[in-house]
Amino acid sequence: MIQDLIKNQREFFGSGKTLSYQFRKSALIKLKKTILKYEDEIKDCLLKDLGKTSTESYMCEIGMVLSELSYAIKHLKSWMKKKRARTPLAQFHSKSFVVSEPLGVVLVMSPWNYPFMLALDPLVGAISAGNCVVVKPASYAKNTSQIIKKILGECFDEEYVAVVLGGREENAELLEQKFDYIFFTGSVSVGKVVAEKASKNLTPVTLELGGKSPCIVDETANLKVAARRVAFGKFLNVGQTCVAPDYLLVQNKVKDEFLTYLKKEIVKMYGEKPLENNLYGHIINEKHFKRICGLIDKNKCIFGGGADEKTLKIEPTILDNVTLDDAVMKEEIFGPILPVLTFDTIDEAEKIVKSFEKPLALYLFSNNKKVQNHILENVSFGGGCINDTIIHLATSYMGFGGVGQSGYGSYHGKRSFNLFSHEKSIVKKFNYIDLPVRYQPYSKKKEKLIKMFLK
Repeated sequence: MIQDLIKNQREFFGSGKTLSYQFRKSALIKLKKTILKYEDEIKDCLLKDLGKTSTESYMCEIGMVLSELSYAIKHLKSWMKKKRARTPLAQFHSKSFVVSEPLGVVLVMSPWNYPFMLALDPLVGAISAGNCVVVKPASYAKNTSQIIKKILGECFDEEYVAVVLGGREENAELLEQKFDYIFFTGSVSVGKVVAEKASKNLTPVTLELGGKSPCIVDETANLKVAARRVAFGKFLNVGQTCVAPDYLLVQNKVKDEFLTYLKKEIVKMYGEKPLENNLYGHIINEKHFKRICGLIDKNKCIFGGGADEKTLKIEPTILDNVTLDDAVMKEEIFGPILPVLTFDTIDEAEKIVKSFEKPLALYLFSNNKKVQNHILENVSFGGGCINDTIIHLATSYMGFGGVGQSGYGSYHGKRSFNLFSHEKSIVKKFNYIDLPVRYQPYSKKKEKLIKMFLK
């Protein structure tokens, strides 16, 4: 079935129908209208799968996709235009330009934590670039996967954009097929499998993974504001965010004051009893619930720590006096637990961050420009914020992606279009001048002329 689906998409792509500006723009407009039509159903599915409120579902999923669609619709024509390039004097008389062409049939594999946004955002780029697309939504987010299939099925024929539902068996079968590009968002372990399978067909891949993203707070930070923004970034979606602050590095001088503010902000956002708060989400399933609970060391828990297996809810939790040898520092948490480590100098903080693989995100709360520049210049990470969390990915004007173990490839806005395109470099040579210097037989005189051009 999957083989037939891809075969049909290759035939449709070969027809050339996806190449025109009007076809691509119409597809994007139709997708946007259909999402708006099913907005309430999408919210309902996200509530069932992850306990997301209507506001959070729009802010972090639906609205993000609509914004990306609006940006693509507005800029698509300029993205598709030939781009002029400078021509070396040695190639006189000619002109140079770059033409973007679609890659062909591409696969988008999305995760369960932001199941709507992380399936549709890459799709916008793939459609804009003129590809046929197979979307594989997350199996854990069953309700959202179904509404994605419903929306895309209403918008497009399967020979153009198709949705494949299922779990590991379907994932494995998809990865055995030959695609022209694979876009994967998920864990490092599965990302390695995707890259290995893709290599057999020399298929290029984008991997959006994760890691232990640090949050550094120094003595110059506005502690009240920092506490509010850390609480937002860490406990958004109950900590199930690939760019959530994974651990806190706070300067010893301000540790106690900052933690006092942080606790107050958590209570303001989620109440004294977050397990009873209907606006506070839940862990995706029992497997992940038990894994996260296993990371809570009761001897180091200074806030929260409670959990309800029936509702799969875990309180926002702070662990103090954490060391690098603790279990919570050995893996990406992906849940509402914030381990606290301390430092005296920024060099100490840098050393701790560098003891891990390069993170997907880094957050620095500091009003010291020297400290800001030091971290930016000396620490490698995918992207991040100074004096905030999370928001660096909520823009179509910059790319989002990892580095090293946290992934590779960057998307959003024009970068999504570029990601799913191939840029053909073209030199158009005119016939009325044909310099003989490059042709045999060669001589010292010709070599001298060539050196004049190619120094």
